[in-house]
Amino acid sequence: MLIICCRNKVRGRAGMLFDVSLGRYYETGSLLHRTDARVKIILYMLFLVATFMVETAAGLALLGIVIMLQIITAKIPLKVIKTTITPVLPIVIFIFILNLLTLRTGNILWKWKFIIITDYGVSRALLMASRLMSLVISTSILLTLTTTPLRIADALESLLSPLKVIKVPVSELAMMMSIALRFIPTLINETRKIMNAQISRGADYDTGSFAGRIKGYVTVLIPLFVSSFKRAEELAVAMDARCYISSVRRTKLNPLRICGRDIIVAAVFVLVLSGIVTADYILR
Repeated sequence: MLIICCRNKVRGRAGMLFDVSLGRYYETGSLLHRTDARVKIILYMLFLVATFMVETAAGLALLGIVIMLQIITAKIPLKVIKTTITPVLPIVIFIFILNLLTLRTGNILWKWKFIIITDYGVSRALLMASRLMSLVISTSILLTLTTTPLRIADALESLLSPLKVIKVPVSELAMMMSIALRFIPTLINETRKIMNAQISRGADYDTGSFAGRIKGYVTVLIPLFVSSFKRAEELAVAMDARCYISSVRRTKLNPLRICGRDIIVAAVFVLVLSGIVTADYILR
């Protein structure tokens, strides 16, 4: 019984820290999963542009509706979306506070010594925080959760292929992106294992001073770096043993093909984004 309790305690501490979905593919067989990866990358870039063009609360609300429709279409559970949002919450809060305290134009709502909060600062802080959250969720829905790393790499290689004319190493860049996305969950799992091992030996990452906790994480970082370099060396040896040459033109087991379904999805998405941007411009 004691062993089971200790095991659950270890899993709880490490699991809450590293239960993220970044870089993980979540298969549901939805329409977004079947959409061509090149189309999804282009649509994500358009969504990024539309997000930074929207300036009103109504426009942000409409973008939020679009994100909810993406989640419903992709059939991604909310708990998976939560694991995507949780790691970036500190960054979102930091950006919100930074804009809130640095933008001092407009009507003063509250003042204390050198701290001044204005209505313009509040609105801009909410706008920037909402933009960041929208981009994080849309990145997961349109790319990482609905597209395998190999598909993303193939799509990037296809979209950037015109740059080969000016000697840009497109194949190498696509392969680096694929490996990076593939190794994110691997490194997270490796970190979880190391923390479990250290906690079982008496390490404590939850109590003590801030400096003490940072010092405690050194016992995690050093084995993690050693393991990462070892995995990188093993991958390089495996690729070399299989005679991998990036400059050679290779065929694909599952080549990318754009069909009528992809064109319809792209057309609907573009029309919706155009309508949102237009409505936002009118409401300003």
